[in-house]
Amino acid sequence: MKITFLGTGTSQGVPIIACQCEICQSENPLDKRLRASVLIETDAKNILIDAGPDFREQMLRHKVLRIDAILLTHEHRDHIAGLDDIRPFNYNQKAAINIFCEDRVLNSLHNVYYYVFKHEKYPGVPDMKLVPIENAPFQIGKTQVTPIRVMHLKLPIYGFRIGDFTYITDANYIDDSELEKAKGTKVLVINALRHKKHNSHFNLEDALAVIEKIKPKHAYLTHISHQMGFHTQVCNKLPKGVSLAYDGLEIEL
Repeated sequence: MKITFLGTGTSQGVPIIACQCEICQSENPLDKRLRASVLIETDAKNILIDAGPDFREQMLRHKVLRIDAILLTHEHRDHIAGLDDIRPFNYNQKAAINIFCEDRVLNSLHNVYYYVFKHEKYPGVPDMKLVPIENAPFQIGKTQVTPIRVMHLKLPIYGFRIGDFTYITDANYIDDSELEKAKGTKVLVINALRHKKHNSHFNLEDALAVIEKIKPKHAYLTHISHQMGFHTQVCNKLPKGVSLAYDGLEIEL
């Protein structure tokens, strides 16, 4: 399994439009973050988690030639706004893209992408096959995916475990029963927005506490804002086995 971090930024990305802070003005490419998404490549399938506003740029940047399935954590725009750009994959693969999400997210897609689901479709619209999921393991081909229920303030959303890889973003609370699903994972990816407390996201302290409970071999922090600080300086202060993820990071399991 190969995992590529396509984006590791928060909803506004880094740099933020019109922001003059030293992080947003940094020339270090590690301080530049597109919206959060990862690509998981197995022997048989290419699985994407979330397709935000930077989807097109991410696909071109990493020369992605095929997408077999998209897992959606939730319906916020920074996680679904790129779905219109699946059209070239529809054309090249001559098939709809399977999009796995819970019923609430499915209903949101029907509203946001209403033109996709009309009875008489406009030529060339994206071809999406929406596959409803619940809080139970499911298969994408031979690959088992285990949803992990987490809370994004009052919004229940999903993280996902695939083999020894667990991905959790936009969380600020995880029940102990759901944390159990992640234990034993070798690589954990978890959101850490900034140092200061936030009402709907883990901050750095929160994320480190969750990592201590799960005890992966290595943990990577994602969904990072400019308020976290310079990538290199933060990494130098993190505990052993914990790193800030960055756009373009590749890991293999």
